[in-house]
Amino acid sequence: MKKILFAAFPIAAIAVMAFTSISDPLPIGASIPKPEAKLKDISGKEVSLQDAKGSKGLLVMFSCNTCPYVIKNQGRAFTACKYAQSNNVGVAILNSNEALRTDEDSYEAMKEYAKEQGFNWYYLVDKNSALADAFGANRTPECFLFNGDGKLVYHGAIDDNPSDASAVSRKHLLNAIDEMTAGKEITVKESRSVGCGIKRL
Repeated sequence: MKKILFAAFPIAAIAVMAFTSISDPLPIGASIPKPEAKLKDISGKEVSLQDAKGSKGLLVMFSCNTCPYVIKNQGRAFTACKYAQSNNVGVAILNSNEALRTDEDSYEAMKEYAKEQGFNWYYLVDKNSALADAFGANRTPECFLFNGDGKLVYHGAIDDNPSDASAVSRKHLLNAIDEMTAGKEITVKESRSVGCGIKRL
């Protein structure tokens, strides 16, 4: 019996590991992780999250080029990023799909995707998923909103229906930007991100 239990343990451990996130998500109130770390932007420049931060804060969105949920949320993500910028909140979109860096999430593919989408903000290569690990990010799209002091005030989805834009009843991210920039308490600080898993090596 002991031998059977011992032999079964590695399989059980693997099964548990498969459903366990890489690290715990960044808690509300935490500071921007690795704010000075330089990441390659699609412009060719090396940019840090501190560089990207605006006077009222920073929106960090983990995303990619081809995830079906990213595609479903393209319009909403674009609107949120534009709205953040209009409120002096900087925007940085991070592509952490290191396992697909020679394929659909290559640097060249990122540049093409950003051009197609009309990005007017940073789209950064998160090499070796280092920032995703530091944030505890596991999905695309997944949003982290920081205030002007660099403290996390909202983490989660763009709204309450990532699958169907026509059925959205609450725009979590836009509401959080409004409340944050008005100096109010964030009503909904966390929501569940729905999307593709980040493709780490």
